[in-house]
Amino acid sequence: MNEQSTSSKKSWPYILFTNLTFYVLIAIIAGVLLGHYFPATAIKTEWIGKTFVDIIKLFIAPIIFLTIVLGISSIGNLKKVGRIGIKSLIYFEIVTTLALGIGIVVALIVQPGNIDRTGLQLQDASKYTHQAGSSFSWSAFFKSNLTLQVLAIAIVIGIILNYSKHRLKVIHWLGRIAHYVFLALKYVMYLAPLGAFGGMAFTVGKFGLQTLVPLGKLMACVYLTMFVFIFFVLGSIMRYYGFRIGSFLKSIKEELLIVLGTSSSEAALPSIMRKLEKMGCSKSVVGLVIPTGYSFNLDGTSIYLSMAAIFLAQLYNIHLSPGELLTILLVLMLTSKGAAGVTGSGFIVLASTLAAIKTIPLEGLAFLLGVDKFMSEARAITNIIGNGVATLVIAKSEKEYVEEDV
Repeated sequence: MNEQSTSSKKSWPYILFTNLTFYVLIAIIAGVLLGHYFPATAIKTEWIGKTFVDIIKLFIAPIIFLTIVLGISSIGNLKKVGRIGIKSLIYFEIVTTLALGIGIVVALIVQPGNIDRTGLQLQDASKYTHQAGSSFSWSAFFKSNLTLQVLAIAIVIGIILNYSKHRLKVIHWLGRIAHYVFLALKYVMYLAPLGAFGGMAFTVGKFGLQTLVPLGKLMACVYLTMFVFIFFVLGSIMRYYGFRIGSFLKSIKEELLIVLGTSSSEAALPSIMRKLEKMGCSKSVVGLVIPTGYSFNLDGTSIYLSMAAIFLAQLYNIHLSPGELLTILLVLMLTSKGAAGVTGSGFIVLASTLAAIKTIPLEGLAFLLGVDKFMSEARAITNIIGNGVATLVIAKSEKEYVEEDV
C-alpha cells in the first residue's frame, strides 16, 4: 500500500524520463530521421542493431533451458507437462491456420496486387528462388533451430530431474543461476534504445521511405489485417479467458517497441518470458509455450505469407480457383512452420510454396524484396503478441495462472 502511494506521488516527468519505453521510442524516431535525411551515414549503423540482437540471443538458450528445467522439475506431474505441450501444439495449429485464412480472405477482398507493375522496383531474389525446389525437411528444420534443440534437451533433463533424489538441491542451484542470468539481462536491456536506433536507421537508410509508395496498398493491407487479427481474433480469445488485449499490450509495450526497432521478435524473447512469469504464468507453461511458439506459432508470418501469395497472383493477373486457394492454404499450413529463426527464411518458405503451387511465377518475389523489411516489423510484433496470448490462455486453462502485480 505504501509503495503504491509513493509511486502515485511521482511526477510525470520523473515517470517519463525513467521509463525505458520512452527512450526506445525516441531512438526509433531518431533512427527514421537519420535514415531518411542521411542514408549513407544511417547504413553504417547496421552493426549497432545487429550487435544488440546478437547479445540478446546469447541469453535465449540459457533462459529457455533454465525456465523449462525448473518448470518441469517443480511441477512434479509429468502428465500435466505432456498435456500442456499437446494443448500448445493444437492451439498453434488452429490459430495459425485461422491467420492464414484471414490473410487470404482480406487479400481477395482488398486486392492489393491490382496495381501498375511498371512503378515497382526489382531486387535480386535469386538466392531465395534457388532454394524453392528443395522440399521441406523437418530434420533440417530441427538441426538449424537452436531454440528447438535447447527445448528438447531441457525437457529431457527436466523429466530426469523429477526422478532424482537430489531434485531439490538442483532446483535451488538452478534457481540461483536463473536469478543472475535475468539480472544480467536487465542491465543489457538498458542498451535497447541503441539497438532500436541502429536497426531502424539502417532499414530506412538502405531501403528508403520512397520504396513504400508503389507497394503502399500491400503495406496498408498487411498492417490493417494484423491489427484486425490482434484486436478481434486474439482479443476475443483473451476475453473468453478473462483477459483484456489492451491491458496485455500495455504491459509489454517495451518489448513491442524493441521488436519494432530491431525487426526481430527474438530481441524480446527473454524479456517477455520474464514478464509473463511476473504476470502470473507458471515457469512450466512459459518455458514450454514461448520457445515452441517461436517456431510453430508465427501468426504474423502466416498472415504475411498468405497475403503475399495472393498479392503476386493478382500482380500477374492470375485467377486462382477455389481449389488452388485451398491448396495454398494447405501448403502454407506446413511450410509456414519452417519460417523461423533464420533471416530470409520467410522468403524461402514463400518461394517453396509458390514452387509447389506452380501457378504463380517465382520471379514475383523480386517485387517484394524492397518493401519486405518494412513489413517485417508488423510480422515480428504480431508473432510476439500471439505467443504471449497463447501463454496466458494455456496457463489459465491449465490452472497454472495466478494473477500478480506486474
